[in-house]
Amino acid sequence: MNTSRRKFLSATASCAAASLVAPVALGSATVRKLSQPTIIPEEAFGANDRIRVAVLGVNGRGQNHIQEVMKQPNTSVVALCDPDMPLLNKCAKSFEEKYRQKVRIEQDFRRIYDDREIDAVTLATPNHWHALQAILACQAGKDVYVEKPATHNIYEGRKLIEAAYKYNRIVQHGVQLRSSTAIREAIRHLRDGLIGRVYMARGLVYRWRPDIGDKGLSNIPEGLDYDLWCGPAPMAPFTRNLVHYNWHWHWNYGNGDVGNQGIHETDLCMWGLDVGLPERITSMGGKFLWDDCKEVPEIQTSIYHYPKQKKIIQFEVRNWCTNLEDGAGVGNIFYGDKGYLVVKGYDTYETYLGEKREIGPSRTEPDELTLHFKNWFDAIRARDMHMQNGPVESGHLSSALAHLGNISCRLGRQLQFDPVSERFIGDEDANDMLTREYRPPYILPAKI
Repeated sequence: MNTSRRKFLSATASCAAASLVAPVALGSATVRKLSQPTIIPEEAFGANDRIRVAVLGVNGRGQNHIQEVMKQPNTSVVALCDPDMPLLNKCAKSFEEKYRQKVRIEQDFRRIYDDREIDAVTLATPNHWHALQAILACQAGKDVYVEKPATHNIYEGRKLIEAAYKYNRIVQHGVQLRSSTAIREAIRHLRDGLIGRVYMARGLVYRWRPDIGDKGLSNIPEGLDYDLWCGPAPMAPFTRNLVHYNWHWHWNYGNGDVGNQGIHETDLCMWGLDVGLPERITSMGGKFLWDDCKEVPEIQTSIYHYPKQKKIIQFEVRNWCTNLEDGAGVGNIFYGDKGYLVVKGYDTYETYLGEKREIGPSRTEPDELTLHFKNWFDAIRARDMHMQNGPVESGHLSSALAHLGNISCRLGRQLQFDPVSERFIGDEDANDMLTREYRPPYILPAKI
């Protein structure tokens, strides 16, 4: 951010900043560490101020981030970052051909964070990096758009919230249906009683996920910084079972489909029912189809119970041949005592009323991702978290709901949970799974 939009602290304020906890030590003997973040007072962005954005993670979803940032007025992608240098070079070439402008490339995101001319970052990196990269971005004075899930485990969520508030950062969770014109209208119908008292929500993830085989171990590809790719996760021998996409199906890096596509649906279940985290969780699943290297369930059913509110969430992952339920293969169904409401994908809802399922209001409006990025930039310019459609708190809660289901499934038992303390009751095995063992030096800070 240029100096016309930021003012440095006075000498007195600088002394106060110096008393803050030291940043997380990152890197190795051959990679420099993230420098001490300086706390800088914010001024509102003016109408003509350009927001300079770096995109971290350019394979797959990162391409969507680039397109959406470049669509917005007075914003631009100025840097691309990925630990895979050949992929990064390919993406940069494509970017420069499409947009007719140069773009900086960096293999190590810490060099991006050191640059005061970069105002914000978008994170399309693997799940195991999301929270730590978002927290470090907050410390470095950058606003953040973080893909779902915002966290790899439940503990990370509270730390991310803490960082966003301490450093006054706009952290937007990438659940774009929160900005969908159609889905926001659907939520208003739920609040206004169109289908009566809403007591149950179902999240549906029926994605086609074929056998991925087992590629075994191999040499690290030239140009890939595999240590940086692994980051806080264990430094396991390299396999193409992980890089670039199939890490989703391995617990050290991903969270299965309930923590992949499913975060959109867990978020909407909670939003529509107007609930937080549950008190009882039951989840079952397994691998019934393929003898491949996936660790996560192919088929999984989770139940989240809210006895005090008399509400319940059901969540299903199916990875192969299946029926679609009122056309919702990926989406949500809300049940009330006067009817039900179906959400299809990110941009369509339909309603069916009464015993005869009479057709009620419906809408399709495919505008959600562009609006979600616009909402993020609007909040950045105003320095106002209250403007956000996907605030950091919702990122924590929707991710945590998925994590709760996965913990129950992995332990093979029903769990009792205290949603206030965010700990399991009488189950230390489950509590041990609220966080992870972080690989030095990529350690999540105990104190932000």
